Amino acid sequence: MKTIEFYFDFGSPTAFIAHKQLQKLAAKYQANLVYEPMLLGAVHKATNNTPPGAVAAKGRYMVLQDLPRFVQRYGIEFNFNPNFPINTLKLMRGCYAAKELSCFEKYVDIIYDGMWIQKLHLGKDEVLLDTLNNAGLNAEKMLELVQTDSVKTALKENTDKAVSKGAFGAPTMYLGKEMYFGQDRLDFVEEALQE
Repeated sequence: MKTIEFYFDFGSPTAFIAHKQLQKLAAKYQANLVYEPMLLGAVHKATNNTPPGAVAAKGRYMVLQDLPRFVQRYGIEFNFNPNFPINTLKLMRGCYAAKELSCFEKYVDIIYDGMWIQKLHLGKDEVLLDTLNNAGLNAEKMLELVQTDSVKTALKENTDKAVSKGAFGAPTMYLGKEMYFGQDRLDFVEEALQE
C-alpha cells in the first residue's frame, strides 16, 4: 500500500481543495493518506517564501480564476472565506489536541468545512468553540490542550520537519521521496499512485 504524506494548513484554500481530492484518490487507489499539520506562516518565514495574496495581481488571479477552475474540475463545494487570511496557530495546534482526544479526522473535516464551505471566522475563539461544540467535540478541553507544551512542541517539530524535507508552502504532498506542491499537481500524484 502506498502512502501519501499531506502537509497542510487550514488557512490555505488550495490545501482545502487538495484535502477533498486526496481523500478520493486515497480511496480509489487504496492508499494510506497521512495528514501532517504544519504552520504555513512559519514555513514561509523559514523558506523566505511569500503567500500568493502578498502579490496583488496573483492574489486576484487565484481567487477569481484559479480556485474556481479547480473547484469546478473536482466537483467540490467551496466558498472563499471573507475573513481570509486568519492566524491559524490555534487551529493547527488543535490538530495535535484532537489526536490526543482521538478525534483528529473529525476535527480536520470540521475545521476545513467551517473555513472553506461555511465561511466561518475560526480565528475568533467564540466561533471556534461554538463550531467544535456543535459538532460534538469537547471544545473547552481542546482549547486547554492547545496551550500545553507538548502540543506546541509537536506542531513546531512537524513544521521544522516539513521545511527539512523541502516544503515551502501548502499543500505539499510526498509519495516516498517524491515531493508534489500545490493542488494543481494532483494529476502527478494520481499517476504515481497508478504505478
